[in-house]
Amino acid sequence: MLNEIENIISGSEGGKLSAKIAESGGEVRIVPHGNKDFEELMRMLERNGFALMSLFCVQTSAKEFQLIYAFEKTGHPEIAVVHRRAGESASSVASLFPSACWYEREITDGFGMAFEGAFDGRRLFLHETYPDGFHPLLKSFENRRIECSRPTAEEYAFKKMEGEGVYHIPVGPVHAGIIEPGHFRFSVIGETIFNMEIRMFYKHRGIEKLAEGKTPEECIGIAESISGDESVANAVAFCMAAEKIGGIVIPERARRIRTILMELERIYSHLGDIAGMIIDVAYPAGASPFFVMREEALRLNAELTGSRFMKNYVCIGGVRKDVSTDSAAKISRWLKEFSARFDSAVKEILSFSMVVDRFEGTGIIRAGLIAPLHLTGPAARASSGEMDTRRDRPYAAYGSIPIRRMSMKEGDVMARFKMKAAEIGESARIIKACIGGMPEGPVRADAANARDGSAFSVVEAPRGQNVHWLCVKGGVMERYKARTASFCNWQSIEHAVIGNIVPDFPLINKSLNLSYAGTDL
Repeated sequence: MLNEIENIISGSEGGKLSAKIAESGGEVRIVPHGNKDFEELMRMLERNGFALMSLFCVQTSAKEFQLIYAFEKTGHPEIAVVHRRAGESASSVASLFPSACWYEREITDGFGMAFEGAFDGRRLFLHETYPDGFHPLLKSFENRRIECSRPTAEEYAFKKMEGEGVYHIPVGPVHAGIIEPGHFRFSVIGETIFNMEIRMFYKHRGIEKLAEGKTPEECIGIAESISGDESVANAVAFCMAAEKIGGIVIPERARRIRTILMELERIYSHLGDIAGMIIDVAYPAGASPFFVMREEALRLNAELTGSRFMKNYVCIGGVRKDVSTDSAAKISRWLKEFSARFDSAVKEILSFSMVVDRFEGTGIIRAGLIAPLHLTGPAARASSGEMDTRRDRPYAAYGSIPIRRMSMKEGDVMARFKMKAAEIGESARIIKACIGGMPEGPVRADAANARDGSAFSVVEAPRGQNVHWLCVKGGVMERYKARTASFCNWQSIEHAVIGNIVPDFPLINKSLNLSYAGTDL
């Protein structure tokens, strides 16, 4: 990637683009000399097929900030990281990279920085009850409870859809059952949806602020709490970044154990998604086998790690305890019996015309949305996407285990169902390979000598790509930024529902099964 970046800069209009470039630890750092250089660099990166994977802010003084833009490109394992100095305002890049819209709104809410030329300047995670001038990610703000009794800002302006026969259906933010809050505003003619807008961030938890001043070891529990059903993926991502900063090389046995845990997490997560899709077409009897298998997986997790969601097991340097030979053998036996039952259950479900009729052609996500919205995971791979961090940017034991390339082109609920079913089979294969090639040795490296520095890490969680960035100063967290796949993928649902009927929305939503908590940090 370094050579390509150098060629892009030297090939800019008249060769006028000026920037400092350096490569270290799989990151190509680019520091443009001025605003014009930055804007030209953004145009060149967009023109050359780079995708914006994260954007966040670091406060450097009372009124000075640094914006950090992380990019990736197919075929390159490295990350291109652009550093930009900014004051109380900066130019928006959302017209070039639409996925920047939520990031910029998030930064405005958190730090008070305005983005000039942004096509959407509404609040993101600060709702009407928060007062103007309240920016909780500033260094001057203390993480504490805020009393908000009545709206203090203007009412949120949803997109206006008007015309004969048009009516609006507001759904949420409070929902039936125990799911987290999120608002869906439908614009409908008859039962057909022609526009839908989502609004999240009703329970912003201040996770990034909570990490400030804590040691990296103390922050593992914070990472695990980002989204309950991605506890292992986020713990591994956090620890990978800390290990990169500290120069810690974890033992091979720990790499294998981490991989087993991450794939077990993918299995139980996808089983829940598949069962939920079947429930949403009113066929609970068909969903029952998948719920049973998911419960078996959760009990196996608890037996293996002491936690159904495998919390407090991954640590900086590896894992907290070994997996015994008997436990590994039990996993292998369960997978063998599970795989046969799972394949049979999937085959039976797809033989029901009612299920097929509801799944096929419903909730299509077009392939053209993948790059501008930076969609990842099964949602993207079911719509012609091929990116898989396990294969494209190997970590843990994935570098020694070939990851099959899986992609479908239909982009509908059926494609997402089949993709998740296929990924469960692939996860079972990966776990078996890890157990079969498990080396002897320790499961934790010495992590006592912490260093200062910053680093990115990227993992393939069940929903897609999760990105973590740590900055350690004086042995404690200076800044922690996490971005889950849900943060980007939520925006795809606004497109997936167009042309569908209202009763199909729960099915479309469940086929993506995005995390509210994982978005609302």
